[in-house]
Amino acid sequence: MARLFGTDGVRGVAGRDLTAELAMDLSVAAAHVLGDAGAFSATGQRRPVAVVGRDPRASGEFLEAAVVAGLASSGVDVLRLGVLPTPAVAHLTAALGADLGVMLSASHNPAPDNGIKFLARGGFKLSDAAEDEIERRLGEPWNRPVGSAVGRVREAYGEADRYISHVLTTVNGSLDGLNVVVDCAHGAAHMVAPEALVRAGARVEAIGARPDGLNINKGYGSTHLDKLQQVVVSRGADLGIAYDGDADRCLAVDHTGAIIDGDRIMAVLAADMKDQGTLAKDTVVATVMSNLGFKLAMREAGINVIETAVGDRYVLERMKAEGYNLGGEQSGHVIMLDHATTGDGLLTSLHLLSVVARSGRSLRELAALMTPMPQILINVKDVDRGKASVPELVDAVRAAEAELGETGRVLIRPSGTEPMIRVMVEAASEDQATTVAGRLADVVRVACCS
Repeated sequence: MARLFGTDGVRGVAGRDLTAELAMDLSVAAAHVLGDAGAFSATGQRRPVAVVGRDPRASGEFLEAAVVAGLASSGVDVLRLGVLPTPAVAHLTAALGADLGVMLSASHNPAPDNGIKFLARGGFKLSDAAEDEIERRLGEPWNRPVGSAVGRVREAYGEADRYISHVLTTVNGSLDGLNVVVDCAHGAAHMVAPEALVRAGARVEAIGARPDGLNINKGYGSTHLDKLQQVVVSRGADLGIAYDGDADRCLAVDHTGAIIDGDRIMAVLAADMKDQGTLAKDTVVATVMSNLGFKLAMREAGINVIETAVGDRYVLERMKAEGYNLGGEQSGHVIMLDHATTGDGLLTSLHLLSVVARSGRSLRELAALMTPMPQILINVKDVDRGKASVPELVDAVRAAEAELGETGRVLIRPSGTEPMIRVMVEAASEDQATTVAGRLADVVRVACCS
């Protein structure tokens, strides 16, 4: 049987793959695993507490009802946070002393999709082992609380201000004088992000901030930057910030409309933190997909780069294990572990804006410390992903790496879910990257045929 949990919770088309029944069953199992539900009646201890938040998708309404029902029927008290970003739910899980947190969102996916993401005590994402235990306990027999032992449900919409206040306390100085356009993707950040930026002192114009339950990520947000680019340039703004549907990541554009991706955002933050003496071990954690230009820029700045597998959970695991406080992905997931337990788009944007305000330099100038190398990605479909290390391909990769030298890189990565192998090549020129990637893709098609 296929594993329910993917790289970021359980996702699918709401009402078809992700049903109310599945949401309720998952919540019951999560209550048993994460909240020790059922034990309180015998021990006299307090009931477990859960916080539940969601993005504005229409399906979030029925899924939230199912999740709350599952938790409360398991003897868990529930605080309904309403529409909030994923990092806000993570922060409030810790700040309110909850035993678990639940976020309903499919991030940057279109509106018909939705997802359930569970958080452990302290607001951290679950380990693979915890997710496997929840799946194992789906549908198991259990003693159902009755009477005063059932969980109680309370609305806690006002807790959004606790999150806003928290992220504001992490920023040094004011954003006075900055003119910022913020794209909220018609998503979970549509209220808290503009308010936080205004309270920090910026002049803010918000776009993509009118969710109707069906328009999340539709033409707006971090996966659709063209509208933000147009508005920034037409208004003469200093820069623009774009969040995704659940606001656990952000991307930026400078005053000319040029895109500043997650690698360049991390580069700016890492250099600033090193200058201030706050970058732990003068090291930043990134994934193997980060641009070679990022690594070269960090080397020039005297900053070490530690690489992990693709996925912000792997970045976070390495940071926690080895005591680093900055890491992230090219996609805009940036983890500032001194202030958050997960990627936080609002927190990241506030700190990026703070560097701009304190330095008196434009985002374009600051981001120039990194020169992205041309990067070509080819997805070779309908091949045996298990053959990604066959001798013919290994030899071809070695030859390509020798040709590219220190100004290029090759990454061959099998898909985790499809019969596909990804070929990524970086080189000093786009022509060279395209040529080498095409050559390697041809080798994959022949050597890795299914």
